[in-house]
Amino acid sequence: MDWSASTWWWLGTAALVAAELATGTFYLLMLAVGAAAAALAAHAGLGSTGQLVVGALVGSGAVALWHLRRGRAGGAGAAGTNLSLDVGGSVHVASWHADGSTRVHYRGAEWDARYAGQDVPAPGEHVIQAIQGSCLLLERPTH
Repeated sequence: MDWSASTWWWLGTAALVAAELATGTFYLLMLAVGAAAAALAAHAGLGSTGQLVVGALVGSGAVALWHLRRGRAGGAGAAGTNLSLDVGGSVHVASWHADGSTRVHYRGAEWDARYAGQDVPAPGEHVIQAIQGSCLLLERPTH
């Protein structure tokens, strides 16, 4: 069976989409757009060099545009922003370590947590103020 160049480009597109679904890396989806553009170029009759140029330009252009758009929007890691839906959630702290850290049970898993308040941490109910990596930053609830 002799496959055409467009078939290989469509298989590459499918592989990039599958990789994006497995990893959640949106940039792979932009590269898949480039591979799809190369497949369309193959359907249009462009040679292998033309297909590579179209795929590279469209894919890298899509990545660059996404990167610029994400940079302007601030992204989840920008200073002062925390887009996590867990912020405001409640956890129970049984005890604190001397350095202001602890382990808490939250949403079915054990989490590292750190006290973010100004006073001395005490056991009891706390509210998630932010998340840094996989560490919950906690404060006492304000009533």
